[in-house]
Amino acid sequence: MKVSVIIVHYQVKDLLRNCILSIKKYFHDFEYEIIVADNNSPNPDWKSLISEFPDVRFLPLEDNLGFSKANNLAVAQARGEYVYILNPDTEIEGDYFKEILDFADSQAEFGALGLRMHNAKGEFLPESKRSVPALINSFEKLFTRFNNNSKSYYRNDVGEFEIAEVDIMTGANLLVKKSVYAQVGGFDEQYFMYGEDIDLCYTIRQKGYRNFYYGKYSILHHKGESTVKDKVYLERFYGAMAIFIKKYYRKQKPFQYLLMKIGLHIKYTSDLRKLTPLSPKEK
Repeated sequence: MKVSVIIVHYQVKDLLRNCILSIKKYFHDFEYEIIVADNNSPNPDWKSLISEFPDVRFLPLEDNLGFSKANNLAVAQARGEYVYILNPDTEIEGDYFKEILDFADSQAEFGALGLRMHNAKGEFLPESKRSVPALINSFEKLFTRFNNNSKSYYRNDVGEFEIAEVDIMTGANLLVKKSVYAQVGGFDEQYFMYGEDIDLCYTIRQKGYRNFYYGKYSILHHKGESTVKDKVYLERFYGAMAIFIKKYYRKQKPFQYLLMKIGLHIKYTSDLRKLTPLSPKEK
């Protein structure tokens, strides 16, 4: 089998249905399978999809294990040469995937690949191509609206429609050689949600493999449809960044680690205050 599509689902049944239909419509000329791991969605309506798509393998999990662990469990059952990690709120948009697989086959030391993403308004999503978080680009992303550095966090030196080698892509659509995924240990399960894709792509690069941004073709990403921007979201988002810098910078670059840690704390505190109305005394 050529590719296993891995979808971790939580509470977005209609979007998941559209995602599956888009795969079935556009995946041709190669053997594939779809594996959906449901992270214990409170609303059981998604289970109607089991009878609607009898050829899709559904894995109902008894707890919400988070993005990393649920993906690792699903990948462990995958039979494909490649695994395609795909968000349930995405849609394939054309008959291009055979070309992408042929490209991956043709590249020496291929690790992973991500397609260009846009939202429902047609706006390009810059997280499709990124640099490894470091001191300057992290502060640039956290505290400014613009990324003027030619090799900024969002790799502005690489054109939106280019095909280029980059360090980091997004876990919303990530094609990985299954043998490489296994070699690096899959997603680090320290991350419940957010940051795990950065860590995986970075680890793949550290092992000597090559990562690619494939801007020639796109997928639709209904970004954030299942995400509530509350205190839990902030804790998970900034907590993920804290895990990453602790893992890769605390011992290797302690001064840089200290500055990045302070920056994350300042930004987290600022965003948290925006969620919490000030009392009359605080005003």
